[in-house]
Amino acid sequence: MNTAVDAGVLLAEMGRAAAPFIELRRDLHRHPELGFAELRTAAIVAERLAAWGYEVTREVGGTGVVGRLRRGGGSRSLGLRADMDALPIQEAEGEGRPWRSRHAGRMHACGHDGHTAMLLAAAERLAQQADFSGTLHLIFQPAEELGGVPGGSGAQRMLADGLLQRFPCDAVFAMHNMPGIPQGRLVLREGAAMASSDYATITLHGVGGHGAMPQHAADPVVAAASLVMALQTIVSRNVDPQQTAVVTVGALHAGQAHNVIPAQATLELSVRALDRGVRKLLEQRIHTLAQSQAESYGLRAEVAWKRGYSVLVNTPAETELARQVALELLGPEQVTLQGPALTGSEDFAFLLEQVPGSYLLIGNGERGERTAADEGAALPPPGACMVHHPGYDFHDDNVAVGAAFWVRLVERFLVDQVGQVDQGR
Repeated sequence: MNTAVDAGVLLAEMGRAAAPFIELRRDLHRHPELGFAELRTAAIVAERLAAWGYEVTREVGGTGVVGRLRRGGGSRSLGLRADMDALPIQEAEGEGRPWRSRHAGRMHACGHDGHTAMLLAAAERLAQQADFSGTLHLIFQPAEELGGVPGGSGAQRMLADGLLQRFPCDAVFAMHNMPGIPQGRLVLREGAAMASSDYATITLHGVGGHGAMPQHAADPVVAAASLVMALQTIVSRNVDPQQTAVVTVGALHAGQAHNVIPAQATLELSVRALDRGVRKLLEQRIHTLAQSQAESYGLRAEVAWKRGYSVLVNTPAETELARQVALELLGPEQVTLQGPALTGSEDFAFLLEQVPGSYLLIGNGERGERTAADEGAALPPPGACMVHHPGYDFHDDNVAVGAAFWVRLVERFLVDQVGQVDQGR
């Protein structure tokens, strides 16, 4: 029988215990580390877990850390994942945030410092006041931000290093903060929740020449301009209007002088979809359009395609369990049961391709307007800036909320839900 404390009591207790983990979060913020270079962060995580009695495995997929905690005779296992890496962004100047990054050109602009602190706060509670029967795996992942890099992102490298064979999980869960949502509000979604992300480089090979005599050249600049417009018709005319897709030309490089027609032009594309079939369609149409547009201008097109993250799909039974835990912890006024899908991408999708689970959002605070007069003053409060912004910061009040959610989810999955998740899948 589950003897877990009342949800309100748990939340209050996690609030009282949050101070050292808030300080830890701020320490991690002061010392951000980029993907696959999270040496200090990984060492702190491993040392904390070991001190609390977890079996700790380091260097999983590079700098990843996994902590295992076994309790009782239960046969089920659960994985909870937090990401650890920072971004190559210069943090904004300003007063009011003494934990600003001490390292030029990199900062925790996505809140992974907070995600790590939330899971560590839960880890201590679960180790000291365990109320579950089974095996808990805490997965601290490097390099979530490195989509499309050679060798893969942190999740891909941990999986390639045998993550799920060495640490089998019946289900996996992860949580990410989101500015624009009231602080502490939990947002769940069943089904496709985040988009796939692919990248294409299109090189148009033409014939260079004098800008005053275009008849002797095959101009890739004109072809590139036409191709940019043609690519937009893929979403508007080839994709089902009830589906979501994005084709963004983020860069166009051609030429160096006003009176010289260059020999080639290069386009850089970001391509996203919330459906695997749409993802395949986008790739096919981009190849076809690039070739046909190039030929119509007397040029040759070369398309280099780089696959990024998969569509992140939350499974029904696990998402329903997460909803019930969220409702129990916060009440219906603080929970969104079926939030909108996002066109951002997340490498937790690779874990969900192999194991059932769910990825949820925790509100980082509603976004406020900043005026020109605010620039140079105190840094904006949490929630005022979107992730990947130089002024972003994680909302420290979420440490207690996120940790309490993880504790209660473990108790429900490894105690109350024995057998029920399988039946609902």
